[in-house]
Amino acid sequence: MIVAAKPMTYTDSAMVKQIFFSALSAKTIENNTLASELFEKVTRIDPANDASLYELALIKKSKSNYAEAQMLLEKAVTVNPDNEWYWNALAECYEKNNSIDKLENVFNELIRINPDKTDYYYDKANAFYYQNRYDDALKVYDKIEELSGPTDDLLANRQKIYLKQGKVELAAKQLEQMIATDPNQIKYYLFLAQLYSSNNFSDKALKVLQTAEKIKPNSGLVHLALADSYRDKKDIEASYKQLTLAFAIPELDIEQKIKIVLGYLPRFPDPNARASALELSRILTIAHPADAKAFAIYGDMLLQNEKLKDAKTMYQKSVTLNSQVYDVQEQLVRIDLGDNDIDAAIKDGENSLSLFPNQAWMNYLVGVARMQKKEYKKALDYLKNATSLELQDKDLLSQSYSAIGDCYHDLKDNKSSDEAYDKALTYNPDNAFTLNNYAYYLSLRGEYLDKAEKMSKHSNELQAKNASFEDTYAWILFKQKDFKGAKVWIDKALADDANKSGGKIEHYGDILFYLGNVDEAVENWKKAKEKGDKSPLLEQKINGKKYIE
Repeated sequence: MIVAAKPMTYTDSAMVKQIFFSALSAKTIENNTLASELFEKVTRIDPANDASLYELALIKKSKSNYAEAQMLLEKAVTVNPDNEWYWNALAECYEKNNSIDKLENVFNELIRINPDKTDYYYDKANAFYYQNRYDDALKVYDKIEELSGPTDDLLANRQKIYLKQGKVELAAKQLEQMIATDPNQIKYYLFLAQLYSSNNFSDKALKVLQTAEKIKPNSGLVHLALADSYRDKKDIEASYKQLTLAFAIPELDIEQKIKIVLGYLPRFPDPNARASALELSRILTIAHPADAKAFAIYGDMLLQNEKLKDAKTMYQKSVTLNSQVYDVQEQLVRIDLGDNDIDAAIKDGENSLSLFPNQAWMNYLVGVARMQKKEYKKALDYLKNATSLELQDKDLLSQSYSAIGDCYHDLKDNKSSDEAYDKALTYNPDNAFTLNNYAYYLSLRGEYLDKAEKMSKHSNELQAKNASFEDTYAWILFKQKDFKGAKVWIDKALADDANKSGGKIEHYGDILFYLGNVDEAVENWKKAKEKGDKSPLLEQKINGKKYIE
């Protein structure tokens, strides 16, 4: 029913216009409260003012008040049933309010207003679909085809309905007709194969794909679909062969290929999975020689296969092609450090920091490299940067403060060193290397030996059979004059040290001396010297046949 407008005087009409434009101005500056008040005032004076009803409805919608917006719009369309915007807004309200049964009339009106706009026909068909009125929806699709001809959207929508109705054969027949019309159009073969595969007709799916492969042997999508089909049939060798063919095709999207390679990661304990991922990523670099991502993923797979030298080469190539990917640069520097190529770590790390100065981990890695070059002051600059840039990563903070402690120890600043170690342990009280180093340095100074003993004991609990940690604990017990306990732990250290280092053998001699085994002590000091131990007091111990502090 159309709302009848009450007669207005000239004065009323002028007032309505003035209030309406004031409301629009308020809406423009996003003062929706004032705008709402003014639009409501207009509708009180002129209940049939459809523009105000519409604007007021839009404000209600912006506040997700779809129920009130719906009532306002229903009034607006009765006043002005030919306004396309009003009907579109009303359709949205019906959808939000789950009034799907009312949508048919809305889209009928929109089609009446704009009969050439196919979107409205699709919307009407969708409304039927959600009401399970599948045959009605199919009739609408027939109408769309009359207007615009057959399209992939129509094909997909009809397929969806046929499958809902359980009419797999009808859906397949439709696709077969599309193939017959255009036998070189590969996508229809893929659609048909997917249809068969989804409905457990794997043999039919494979046959369709094999036909598609003959028609277009360089289609990456066909090879990928064949790989899936063979895998479903447990023919792993045939499936993998299809993957290699797909990966070699440059036109196939590299992101899709990378996703497949990464899909092997959960299976990596299996050497076959490792080998497959490695080979596929190698093929990737051949198919995409100018794409940094190809070399980065190949580097990752080489790293997973412990081929560090080759991985480094791939990361370098990736960085050359695209220097804007930080993660690749971090991997490169980590390999530099792992390979003990300290100069390369510094060069690559500082190049990375010139592009990404605020990366905390890279500051830490360069700091560690500088520390290994004994450039302790430069190392401290980077390590302190790392702690200032990162406030959440407790692992990084613990490692950074631990490295700062190492630097200050070598700079003979014991106070700052101790403070840094204590700070590192607040972030990770189970950092075994920090516990060991801190304890050992305290023992060398003969300070806070009880604290050192507790830390060293805990480090050995965290990492059993670590010869260096066991040696530290033995040395602390030695410093505490617990020579029998020290003997137990130095025996463990030597048993777990494959190389039987000179330092540990010297400590063994020191402990034996205090246990009264002077001859054995001297013999072990001599062995330590033969091992290359360069302790400044070792020669004096041998010559004097006694322990020297």
